[in-house]
Amino acid sequence: MLVIVFEFVSWAVLAAIVGGWLAGLLGALVFVFVAATAHICLLAWRSNRLLHWLRKTGLDHTLNWTGVWLEIGQRIQRLLQQREKATADLEQRFQDFLQAIQASPNGVILLDDEGRIEWCNDTGSAHLGLDMQRDHLQHIVHLVRDPVFSKYYAQDTHKAEVVIDGRAATLSKNIKLSVQLHAYGEGRQLLLTRDITSLAQADAMRRDFVANVSHEIRTPLTVMSGFVETMQAIPLEEDERQRYLQMMSVQAERMQSLVADLLTLSQLEGGLPPRVQDRISLPELMGQVQSDAMALSAVLSGQDSEDMSPVHDFKFDPVEDWSMMGARSEILSAVSNLVSNAVRYTPAGGRICARWYCDADDLCFTVTDSGPGIAAEHLPRLSERFYRVDRSRSRETGGTGLGLAISKHVAQRHGGELRIESVVGKGSTFSLVFPISRLSVVG
Repeated sequence: MLVIVFEFVSWAVLAAIVGGWLAGLLGALVFVFVAATAHICLLAWRSNRLLHWLRKTGLDHTLNWTGVWLEIGQRIQRLLQQREKATADLEQRFQDFLQAIQASPNGVILLDDEGRIEWCNDTGSAHLGLDMQRDHLQHIVHLVRDPVFSKYYAQDTHKAEVVIDGRAATLSKNIKLSVQLHAYGEGRQLLLTRDITSLAQADAMRRDFVANVSHEIRTPLTVMSGFVETMQAIPLEEDERQRYLQMMSVQAERMQSLVADLLTLSQLEGGLPPRVQDRISLPELMGQVQSDAMALSAVLSGQDSEDMSPVHDFKFDPVEDWSMMGARSEILSAVSNLVSNAVRYTPAGGRICARWYCDADDLCFTVTDSGPGIAAEHLPRLSERFYRVDRSRSRETGGTGLGLAISKHVAQRHGGELRIESVVGKGSTFSLVFPISRLSVVG
């Protein structure tokens, strides 16, 4: 600004000197007027050029000006470039913030001071069934029609979270959401949603597990307590006393089996992976499994100890001279559980076949029985802990309800899986399928 004033004054003084020299005082006044008018016109032209550049020209355009106007233009250009860069940085930060919220596993819904939806991420949309194009500025209570949420929203404070059903919940899949409101800004609210379905299922499984264990232990304890009270209160003959003691021994063995299976399952679920360098001789392992199966068949038949002949028709195919890489105790437990289950649930005189074989990709152990078979609706749940198709039948045979769960975990720890096929009235087939890489051929 001082430069422009100085330029104007210089023009006026120069015009006055020239005008006074040519035409005296009047000439000086005329020349000063003409010089002032010319400078104002030049200033107006330069100002108009500056405005045109600000409106039409890009900020990276090179200015071909001189003097103070070049300095003015360059300074304006730098200020605008700095402001544009700051705006771009803010926009990028905003986009990064939105992407971070989108990547969150929790739902985020922004509500205005009237409870209307201003924005939500994809997770929040999926949790509550929202569509931003359709539901923008719709009241949240009108869209989340859950009595628990409506009551929660109407509260004055929202210090705790509440649990509601997710929009995608069905009869077969019960989705649970934890939701909580947080105040921010001037009357606005932040609604956070979190999928706690797996936590709810784990809690339900824990409660079921405790209830099942308590039930399984209570039954033999009740029987044993009854026998103890009877023996304490009533004089018994020696044969009666021995019979009661035998029954108590059976119940004690049942509890010991249950505790042993629980410990085995706990070790499988929380233990280290099996050592891959340990070799298991499959012929030797199957010799032990076959001997135990025949003894169990004789015991379940109720025969006298003097005649321990199995009552099932066993067919154990000869095993090649193979070794398997893994934990022997775990593989023995898994294989024995499948064979003993076949013995327990196959009627006397039924046929039980067991064999090891290989195909292109897998090493397989299969047990096939001629038992009553299992309905299709039970198959997906058979490997759950304590799940039984017929509870009374399984207790009669002495099962703990954990055998298939143990077999499944052993298979998974060795990189395999448990497969079950069954047809009602035609028997069942249980298979342990391992990667062929675990097979080691001896010799």
